[in-house]
Amino acid sequence: MVYHSTQIKIFSGNSNPALAQAIADSIGVPLGNCKISTFSDGEISVSIEESVRGCDVFVVQSTCSPVNNHLMEMLIMIDALRRASAGRITAVIPYFGYGRQDRKTKARDPISAKLVANLIEKAGADRVLTMDLHASQIQGFFDIPVDNLLGTSVLLPYFEKMVGESNPDYIVVSPDFGSVTRARKFAEKLKLPLAIIDKRRQQANVSEVMNIIGSVEGKKVILVDDMIDTAGTLCHGAEALVTKGGATEVIACASHGVLSGKAIKNISESAISKIYILDTIPLPEEKQIDKISVLPVADMFGQAIRRIYQDDSVSELFM
Repeated sequence: MVYHSTQIKIFSGNSNPALAQAIADSIGVPLGNCKISTFSDGEISVSIEESVRGCDVFVVQSTCSPVNNHLMEMLIMIDALRRASAGRITAVIPYFGYGRQDRKTKARDPISAKLVANLIEKAGADRVLTMDLHASQIQGFFDIPVDNLLGTSVLLPYFEKMVGESNPDYIVVSPDFGSVTRARKFAEKLKLPLAIIDKRRQQANVSEVMNIIGSVEGKKVILVDDMIDTAGTLCHGAEALVTKGGATEVIACASHGVLSGKAIKNISESAISKIYILDTIPLPEEKQIDKISVLPVADMFGQAIRRIYQDDSVSELFM
């Protein structure tokens, strides 16, 4: 099998074409010519309309809502490229759907993240490039190389300009114990103290704040998470930080703005003054509110793709 070629090609699915175009622009190559359509019965049809023989091909597709359609699109695209004799195929998945189903929480539960990993490999992908997997151990579900970029590498420069280093007015807070490692690294870079929200999750998308570990009184809080789904956890945490902890302001940041259900309503009515998310998932116009700012990730993915193509180290991009 050919693992390096003189030609690089980038193809986009329908989940986030704007990001795929921005990545292609950052590398300086045009997007590959690919037609994706749907038959009347709902089946997806993919047609690769240019030669990819021996090429180093990157398929950009976030598996965001509608998750199953976008996942199936990606699998069929990878299969089409493999059958067209592509040299190496990298699945570029800015947001990895099903990532939260990474373990059994009760009897007879599936491990859907592992199933998705198997499907991507079976379709013919040689490598996966993603950002902020919900659990880093998901990399072990694959038997092919996985590069897991960190969203904090994009977010930190903005906060360094806004907050500076060792600013006594600010503190970094993890919204739960699962995000402590991410928040700690964020705090270390900004030279800020760290606090943790201890919560009890009673069911999916519903949480109850128990207490705050650390003092946030009189501080401006930076909440750091990997994704915002319904925003219930984030908004409840922000309310507790203000009412119980005495914080003066709450700013939040996350890599993935899933923003499902009542997320926008929850955010609009919350104590959060500003949320910074990345464009790993497109933000539709009806969800664009003043409280939400979107930061671009195309340059980081472009750098990673360039390094993969040139067989250089990708780990230098990790912070």
